[in-house]
Amino acid sequence: MGELIDLASDFGLLLFLNITFSPYMCNLYMFTGAGLKIKRGCKLTADTVCEPMEGFFCTDSTPGGCVVAQKHRSCEPGQFISRMGTASTDTECSECISGSFSNGTMLSCQPHTQCEKENLQLIKAGTASTDVECGEKSSNTTGIVIGVLVVFLVAAAIGVGVLLWRKKKFTIPSEMNKCKLRCQKSLSICQV
Repeated sequence: MGELIDLASDFGLLLFLNITFSPYMCNLYMFTGAGLKIKRGCKLTADTVCEPMEGFFCTDSTPGGCVVAQKHRSCEPGQFISRMGTASTDTECSECISGSFSNGTMLSCQPHTQCEKENLQLIKAGTASTDVECGEKSSNTTGIVIGVLVVFLVAAAIGVGVLLWRKKKFTIPSEMNKCKLRCQKSLSICQV
């Protein structure tokens, strides 16, 4: 038979160069992961014509068909699909600008959510690949607790000061009275 089969080990593809096997070419390409499908089956006067499968593009074409296909590029998080891949071109990706994000599957970058406009508070800042995280506004509990504690401490300090002042005020005369009582009992002179 003398058919020539070339194993392209760099790509893991089978390239058939003999018309005798051409009806099987696309099926074997699909089996080997080449991303091709039959566009037009083999006839007595024409060879099988292949085309890229969905998600692939042709990298080596023949008149009206494709011999080798490659999977479309996937955009990375932080990039958006600026041009969808076709049967003849690869997908093109572009970077998101500051203040926007994409998970890599979007056709455009989305602006980060403005938490304040939704009456929410920012929990976590957004990145080029993720939106911001917003949450319910919490009451300023810390400020309230600190305010109450300060008022309580000031009131306690004033109360303690008043008690000490009153004790001192009434302690001195009572000491004097004790001395007077002792003086009267001993009929001696008391000095204060």
